[in-house]
Amino acid sequence: MAADNREPVTVIGLGAMGSALARAFLAKGHPTTVWNRSPNKADDLVSQGALRATTVADAMSAGRLIVVCVLDYRAMREIINSTDDTAADRVIVNLTSGTPADARATAAWAGERGMSYLDGAIMAIPPMIGSEEALIFYGGPQEVYETHAETLRSVAGGGTYLGPDAGLPSLYDVALLGLMWTTWTGFMQATALLASEEVPAEDFLPYAQTWFEHVISPEIPTLAGQVDTGAYPDNESTLGMQAVAIAHLVHASRTQGVDAALPEFLHARAEQAIRRGHADDGFGAVFEVLRNPTAQ
Repeated sequence: MAADNREPVTVIGLGAMGSALARAFLAKGHPTTVWNRSPNKADDLVSQGALRATTVADAMSAGRLIVVCVLDYRAMREIINSTDDTAADRVIVNLTSGTPADARATAAWAGERGMSYLDGAIMAIPPMIGSEEALIFYGGPQEVYETHAETLRSVAGGGTYLGPDAGLPSLYDVALLGLMWTTWTGFMQATALLASEEVPAEDFLPYAQTWFEHVISPEIPTLAGQVDTGAYPDNESTLGMQAVAIAHLVHASRTQGVDAALPEFLHARAEQAIRRGHADDGFGAVFEVLRNPTAQ
C-alpha cells in the first residue's frame, strides 16, 4: 500500500494500550479515528493528528477497519451494539483480553451481525507497540487477516496469524502468561527460602540465571516432544526419585516458615502421576495429571 494511500483505521478504547495502538497507526501514516467513553483521553492523540469521533457510530463510519481494545468482551459487544446497523460490513479486530470461549462466542456474535471478525492477543506492553519486537497473535478468517495484515503490522512487527479459530490467540495468551507467572512464582519461592536465612536475592541471582540457562531452558524442547508423543523417558532421573526431592522442598519450606503451597501442589501432582503408574517415567509424566486431573 503506497505511503500516501494508507488504510484508514478506527481505534475504540483509549487506555494505555489503546492509545499506544492509535499512536502507532498515526506514526505509520494511517488516517486514524479514535473514540473513548471519556472524550478527554483522545486529546493528546488529536494533537498528533487523530480525528476524534463524538459517537461510536461516527467512529464506526470512518472506515472499514475497527480496532477495539477495551476492558472485556462484554464491554466490547455493548459498544458495538450501540451503533445499531453501523457495524455491518465492518472488520472488527478485537484486541481485548479474555478467554478462548469469550473469543469464539464473540466471533459468532459478530458473524450474526454481518461483521468480519479477527480476535487478537497482545503479548507486549504499551511502550513496545509499533516496534518490530511487539507480538500480537491473530485468529479468524485467513482472507480477512491477509487483507489487513500490512496495516496491522503498523502496531506489531511480530504479528502472527494462528489460523481460522478465533479462540487460539486467547489460548496462547493465557498459556504464555501462565508460564510467566509460574516461573516468577517459582523464583520467588526460592528467594523466600533464602530470605528465611537472610540470604539476599542478589547473592543467589547468578546461580539462578545459570540454572535457567543451562538446566531449565534446554529441557523445554524435550518436554514439548514428550507431551506431544505421550512418552516420558526418565533420562536417569525418574519421577519417583524426583518426588522424594520435592518432598524435601515441602519440608524445608514448612521448617523455614515459608509458604509451602506451591511445592505442596507440585508434590501432590507428582504423587498422583506415580499412582497412575509413572514412577519410572521422567518428570514430564506430570503433564498427564495436569491435562486430565480426574482420570484414575
